Amino acid sequence: MDLFEKCYQFTRSDEAIAAGLYPYFNPIKEVIGNKVITKDGKELIMVGSNNYLGLINHPKVLTAMKEAIDKYGSSTCGSRFLNGTLTIHEELEEELADFMERETALVFSTGYQTNLGIIQALIGRKDYVILDSMDHASLIDASRLSFGKVVKFRHNDPEDLERILKTIPEGAGKLVVVDGVFSMEGDLADLPKLVPVAKKYGARFMVDDAHGMGVFGEGGRGVVEHFNMMKEIDIVMATFSKSFASLGGFVSGKRKVIDYIKHFGRSMIFSASITPASVAAAKASLEIIRKEPERRHRLWEISKNMKKSFEEMGYHTGKTQSPIIPLLVGKEEQLFMVWKLLREEGIFANPVLPPAVPRDKTLIRTSYTATHSDDELQKVLEAFYRSGKAVGII
Repeated sequence: MDLFEKCYQFTRSDEAIAAGLYPYFNPIKEVIGNKVITKDGKELIMVGSNNYLGLINHPKVLTAMKEAIDKYGSSTCGSRFLNGTLTIHEELEEELADFMERETALVFSTGYQTNLGIIQALIGRKDYVILDSMDHASLIDASRLSFGKVVKFRHNDPEDLERILKTIPEGAGKLVVVDGVFSMEGDLADLPKLVPVAKKYGARFMVDDAHGMGVFGEGGRGVVEHFNMMKEIDIVMATFSKSFASLGGFVSGKRKVIDYIKHFGRSMIFSASITPASVAAAKASLEIIRKEPERRHRLWEISKNMKKSFEEMGYHTGKTQSPIIPLLVGKEEQLFMVWKLLREEGIFANPVLPPAVPRDKTLIRTSYTATHSDDELQKVLEAFYRSGKAVGII
């Protein structure tokens, strides 16, 4: 069989485009605050972004990026291992380590590469990586690329985690890995129950806090701080593409552990380093996160009000405990119809299909920004009410 035959047989996207129901890869030609202008000129209120603190247009962030370009140029054109380490990289790592109350930190070019580098470096042939069944795809792929054994436990189930840990040889290296905030449903890892089980069996614990960093905790240090477990977690990673309004990721922990990842993480060694402008944006955002807690307070005010309003309409929001508010739909046909109606109403939201969620549990994923105005949010609610009624979801 021709290798490309499966490509020619894949017609689902063409059919959806022809029907006007294709929701992906829609280009945005301009961003104005919390609104976007699409390629066809339509203005939409954005409730599908992970720009939780509203920093992508913050003057301090933009100025820092421009200054970094003037000083360092547009790219390093090399890996951190060789010619791609700039002083600004080390400055950011020092600031992140201080922020996270850790011995050190290490930055990567993307969040995806951060997880690849951590797990591939640490997990050897005789080691085990134990994943929550709802963990992010980057964690799953990273585990597959390691030479270790990969096991999953039922989502947020400490009893099932213990069942699995009991079966692993006592002398094997073990790493339990969870998302801090699960990116589709918006619920949190139950760290207070999961971590003691892992420690009981000598397993190390890692949290991917991509969606929690800057959002949770009194100081914005994420879900680990939210649960008052800063000293209990061995490895914390997060991305710069959410609250930090940039691109990249970092890992923080003990110096010797991070140094090992630094020298054996292939996604760092064999990739060009994070660009100067992206580093500068992350640095500026970190400063704002530390100095402007009112942004988090506003974000939480918005999130709680939107969740309450959606539920009063009759929407099911699942177990979300975050600014990610999923609206459960069910059948794919309904999902595409409600997405199309929302777009016609001027709302940009994200339809989520398998494999990101189980079959017949499709959802519209909404997420909120500290800078959303009350007027914008009211328009969002009215659009969701009309669209949900029209499709029969509420």
